[in-house]
Amino acid sequence: MAQQERAVRTRKALIDAAAAVFAKEGYVPSSLAAISKRAGVSNGALHFHFASKKALARAVEEAATDVVHELVRLSGGASASAVQALVDATHRLAVRLSDDIVVRAGFELGAERVLGAGAGLVRTWHGWVEETLHRAEAEGHLAPGVSPGDVAAVVVALTVGVEVLAGDDPQWLAEQRIAGVWELLLPGFVTENALVHARSRSE
Repeated sequence: MAQQERAVRTRKALIDAAAAVFAKEGYVPSSLAAISKRAGVSNGALHFHFASKKALARAVEEAATDVVHELVRLSGGASASAVQALVDATHRLAVRLSDDIVVRAGFELGAERVLGAGAGLVRTWHGWVEETLHRAEAEGHLAPGVSPGDVAAVVVALTVGVEVLAGDDPQWLAEQRIAGVWELLLPGFVTENALVHARSRSE
């Protein structure tokens, strides 16, 4: 049991270290030696857990995807509208992008298309955003003529753009900045009734 727990800790340390190195240096220039050094393990221990740098990148992206699945699950209360769930999820995501190097690296790996077009955290996030906007449409909260797909594209583009800009200035992920974006966006795609009940900030 102690050996199994040690293996779990080593694997997590390697994923965290890889995320930090990928986020700082980019996937292509990064080396397994730098990752093992940062994790405090030998190259042999790294290769025991991960056969290649690509396998390690996949593990980082999978760990980041798990976090995003959990944050969208928590967004919005049981009675919250789809629009509010979307707003809340972007705020939760901004916090994780600020605090969690694995989530940040997951988005950056997706942008670099390290694992191919069929993978990527951005793709996962896009799917959830569009699904939520279709639910908002079914609830009658989208303004007439508004396409869930078009709004989803805008939200995802803004999310990815803010993540990139935050690399130089963390204030791009500040709560007031995200709230300001929603104050501009919401009147453009929701009904007046939905706008009255929507909060641009997460609670």
